[in-house]
Amino acid sequence: MESMIKILKDIIINEYLKKGKDPFPSIIGQENAKRQIIASLLAGRNILIVGPPGSGKTTLAKDIANILPPIRFPKGIPRWAFPEFPFTPKEYINAWKNGDFYILEGKDRFIRIQGSYDLTIEDLIGDIDPSRAMKYGIHSLESFIPGKIFYAHKGLLFFDEINRAPPKIQNALLQLLEEKKLIIGPYEFEIPIDIIFIATMNPEDFYGTEKLSDVLLDRFDIIFVDYPKNIEEEKTILYKYGKSFVEFPEELIDLFLSFIHDLRRDEKLDRKPSVRASLGIYEKSQTLAIIDGKEKVELKHVYEALLSVLPNRIKLKPAYKLEMNEDKYLEKRWNEFLIGRTFRK
Repeated sequence: MESMIKILKDIIINEYLKKGKDPFPSIIGQENAKRQIIASLLAGRNILIVGPPGSGKTTLAKDIANILPPIRFPKGIPRWAFPEFPFTPKEYINAWKNGDFYILEGKDRFIRIQGSYDLTIEDLIGDIDPSRAMKYGIHSLESFIPGKIFYAHKGLLFFDEINRAPPKIQNALLQLLEEKKLIIGPYEFEIPIDIIFIATMNPEDFYGTEKLSDVLLDRFDIIFVDYPKNIEEEKTILYKYGKSFVEFPEELIDLFLSFIHDLRRDEKLDRKPSVRASLGIYEKSQTLAIIDGKEKVELKHVYEALLSVLPNRIKLKPAYKLEMNEDKYLEKRWNEFLIGRTFRK
């Protein structure tokens, strides 16, 4: 069977580029980022998507998984039990020859690893099962329990916030990224892993992040994404993904999105509001209108939603936090923002 990289390359060229179709329909805007991702996928490269929270990194990775072709998989066996793995039991291998099969879509082969300080190598690669080791011996492959990387075989391995993982995890990925192979601790032989590898990271100044080593970064194509560049793009996202309960006058949507974009340019903020914050304001303004028995959103509902949704989604720089907290800062900025603006009630 051809490698997933070769298969994905053929699909992108024949099903999307030649037909003028967008392989990433879930993403509004971000045209340069999408172009760069397509180029990296065609070149068979590992991809590191860099951008602030809520800028579409995970959605981009899921769109890539969605275009993977379906595969046949035997019923009744674990998702990691491919016949090419030396630790796959004989009864599972027999299922590949004689069993009943079902279709496993690309989206079902999207395996996510969440970067965190307590992530272990065993979580990624696997571990020795003590009870099996007592029965078969610690060096027997029968004792090995595969980790998440093996579940991603013939699929997409998505490592979210890779710069939150400790250095030992970063080092464990080097061979996988370079050679698409793994060495399982005590067994001392290489196992091929056929995957598409996509990682994300927040900017390095975000709390709880680790600096990525140069040797790890050298194994990635780095692609930057950001929040929507204008109000119209973000409004399209709201209409596409936000829930609609009552009428929301467009001028009020434009108003609060203008405020959001102002906050993203605010030099006093360490953390800026994401698109998730905009979606939260969009939906909560409507539910507040429902509570008041209104048929459409009013300015007071937008203001109330702002003060509920935004305080925990922004962060003042330490020098300014001494003067006021985020709640008070939002009240002040909103009142300043409204000066000179006119709108219908």
